[in-house]
Amino acid sequence: MVSQSTLQKYEMVIGLEVHVELKTKTKIFCNCPTDFGAQPNTQCCPICTGMPGTLPVLNRQVVNYAVKAGLATNCKIASSTKQHRKNYFYPDLPKAYQISQYDLPLCEHGYLDIETGKGAKRIGITRIHIEEDAGKLVHLEGKGTLIDCNRGGMPLIEIVSEPDIRSAEEAKAYLQKLRAVIIYTGVSDCKMNEGAFRCDVNLSVREKGEKAFGTRAEMKNINSFQSAVRAIEYEFVRQVEAVEAGEKLVQETRRFDQNTGKTYSMRRKENADDYRYFPDPDLPIIEITDDERDALGAEIPILPDARKVKYIEEYGLTAYAAEQLTIQREIADYFEKAAELTAHPILAANMILSDVSRLLQPDETDIPIQPGHLAAVAQMSGEGRINSGTCRTLIQTLWEKDVDPEIIVVEKGWEQINDDGVLTGFVKEVIAQQQKSVADYKAGKAAAFQSLVGQVMKKTSGRGNPVKIKELMTALLDD
Repeated sequence: MVSQSTLQKYEMVIGLEVHVELKTKTKIFCNCPTDFGAQPNTQCCPICTGMPGTLPVLNRQVVNYAVKAGLATNCKIASSTKQHRKNYFYPDLPKAYQISQYDLPLCEHGYLDIETGKGAKRIGITRIHIEEDAGKLVHLEGKGTLIDCNRGGMPLIEIVSEPDIRSAEEAKAYLQKLRAVIIYTGVSDCKMNEGAFRCDVNLSVREKGEKAFGTRAEMKNINSFQSAVRAIEYEFVRQVEAVEAGEKLVQETRRFDQNTGKTYSMRRKENADDYRYFPDPDLPIIEITDDERDALGAEIPILPDARKVKYIEEYGLTAYAAEQLTIQREIADYFEKAAELTAHPILAANMILSDVSRLLQPDETDIPIQPGHLAAVAQMSGEGRINSGTCRTLIQTLWEKDVDPEIIVVEKGWEQINDDGVLTGFVKEVIAQQQKSVADYKAGKAAAFQSLVGQVMKKTSGRGNPVKIKELMTALLDD
């Protein structure tokens, strides 16, 4: 295992290839349905399995959706483009080629702006092209492999980023932002548990300050943000260890195992020449007029970046908090409704990003608390009627049974104690009882002070104003 100081000598260079399943009713080249979860091989036909004598017919909605995705990610849209056959021999492609795009993608030269804990960064998007998905292989231990062709011919867009990403945090922020933008446009539901939004991670390492790229490895079909982070972190260490040991890295495709958190070699990475691309002779050129492009652009709703600006300017949120709220459209909608009903929108935002997010399951957006009730909690907190601890308890209570939070606070006697006289009595009582902690504090031990404050909060059943308690405690101890 290499040391942390050795790892810090290197930087990772990451490019992401994201596959997004489009939300059309039928497949890209035939009339087979696209419903998820059907019985194996019940949603396929001679066309999507590529049987001899069949001809594909492009679903124009696929092009329209791809153009919307391109416009939403600041891409230039080609006025004329074509489709290619990408040849490779795997059993999940019965016809032994995939219809994709090669040198003339539908969309290119775009970008997304992301926010991380280190600030804003722009990630370039090389291209977005349309293609069909392959079928699914089901491996049975000791028995062989089964093929389900239902997924074959499902319409995809592949979104290829520039190698601008330098950390797992940036990769996660980019994936979250991209998924948000796509969902906002309505072209895909991006359900990661159904494989509708998945990515391939291309990663190489180089010493900091170097300009040339290292030899990259590609990790295939990662379908969760956490898996992407884990795969990147493991692969970075693996490659640095190999370089430090004098090993020669090879360009290869690797598989990430969620159970072990490690990547394993699958095969040497193919190059474009290996796929023997050539224009599909059965499909005509795709033409897109300026009017068609403008009409599709007009259908795109307000996107995350525009909402982010609004939250910063109107509500005073930080850029990072605003970015996090807009990642999921339903959460952003919820916040806006709550923000309209309280004089403390920043508190409402913080509650959503902390307490509410903690209670939500991954990718879940259905909040069982009415926006007006969350706004009321924010209002009581902003007015000093309840403290932060009571806020958390109140939100947990509302999560289980959503009723008027004002009634709960009154019934349970949760209103914050702000009276200096009452709080001074509790502070003096604790000081008298905790002489050892008092001595430790006066000896310079900061933790002792927090312990004393905690004892006062305990005596007030968590209802004391912590700011006032600290002020009163400091005044009495330093007197």
